[in-house]
Amino acid sequence: MTLGRAVMLFAGCMTLLSAILAWQVSEWWLLLTAFVGLNQIQTSFTGFCPAAMVFKALGAKDKAVFS
Repeated sequence: MTLGRAVMLFAGCMTLLSAILAWQVSEWWLLLTAFVGLNQIQTSFTGFCPAAMVFKALGAKDKAVFS
C-alpha cells in the first residue's frame, strides 16, 4: 500500500469510527471528527502529516496517490 492511500484510509476510518462512537456513546466523539478534518486542512497547506511519518516508518512506499 502506498503512503498516500494509507493516510487516506486512516483518516477515513477515524472519521467513520468517530461518527459511530458519537451515535452509540456520546456526541463528544464528534471532536475526533473535527480534529481529523482540521489535520487534513493543515496538511494540505503545510505538507506536514504525522500519520504519514508513522506509515513511512512502517514501510509504506512513497508514491503518488492518484494516477
